Formats: sequence, C-alpha cells, structure tokens
Amino acid sequence: MYNVNDAVVYSSYGVCVISAIEERDFSGESVEYYVLRPVSDNKNTFYVPTSNEDLKNRMHSVCSRSEVEELISVMPDEDFIWIDNDFQRKEEYRRIIESGNRHQLIKLIKTLYIRKQKLLEQHKKLHSADERFLNDAENMLYDEFAYALGIERDAVIPYIKEHI
Repeated sequence: MYNVNDAVVYSSYGVCVISAIEERDFSGESVEYYVLRPVSDNKNTFYVPTSNEDLKNRMHSVCSRSEVEELISVMPDEDFIWIDNDFQRKEEYRRIIESGNRHQLIKLIKTLYIRKQKLLEQHKKLHSADERFLNDAENMLYDEFAYALGIERDAVIPYIKEHI
C-alpha cells in the first residue's frame, strides 16, 4: 500500500505524488481512492481505487538514484526489439508502455531511436505509431529519471550521455 506524499509512476502519465487517500462517491457508492497529482502537470488529477488491482498494478514506486544509475549503466547492453509485422509490433510496444517495465522501455527507446536515425539517413520518417510509442516511452522513463536524480527533464539525456 502506498502512503500520502509517496511518489509513483502511474501508467504512461508519468511521475505523480499521492496527495491524499480519501473516500469519494463517483458512481453511487463510496470508494477509497489514491488521489494522484502529476508532478509535471498541476492541471490533472487521477483517482485510483485502492481496491482495483488492475489500476493499482499500473502504479509503481519511483526508482532511486542508484537504480537510475544502474539502468543507465546497462543501456548499451540492452537488446533491440524491432518487429517487422506492424500489428504485432504495435501490440508488443503497447504492452511495454502499459507494463512500465524500465528495462523494456529502454529497449523500446533504443530500438526506435536507432530505427529513426537509419530512416532519416534515407530521408524517411518513422511511422507515426512508432513515433508515439517512442515519445510515450521517453516521457515515462525520462520523467522518472529526472525526479529520481533531482534534475530537470531537459538534463536527463545529457546526464545519460555523460554516464554511458
């Protein structure tokens, strides 16, 4: 169970702080909710029922500074996960985004970044769905890294490059 003021990553929405745990009546019955406020967007609020395992599974604690440094150190060794079949690729990439698994997100970012560079050399663009997956994965991972490292989001890529 999470507590008030805990920082969590919620699905593809990024780092949120649990601002409260409270009873709310959204559908005719009172239910206990985690009230999540994204750290990069003070306009949104997410209500996650504490009893809904599927939605709670989309939440995970923000990694520590040492975990970020470990993840960065293994980035060069991560495999590629390119799938030629468009449908299968979209399904797999969607699953990775929904899981929030950091190693899988790194593989996804690495794969699509290199694919994008190769296509640019041929004066082509990355497929729009792949571009969205790349943006979602980068936002999720880099927001978490920025929070854990106590740096601005814009400083994450230079930090990674410096430490690889």
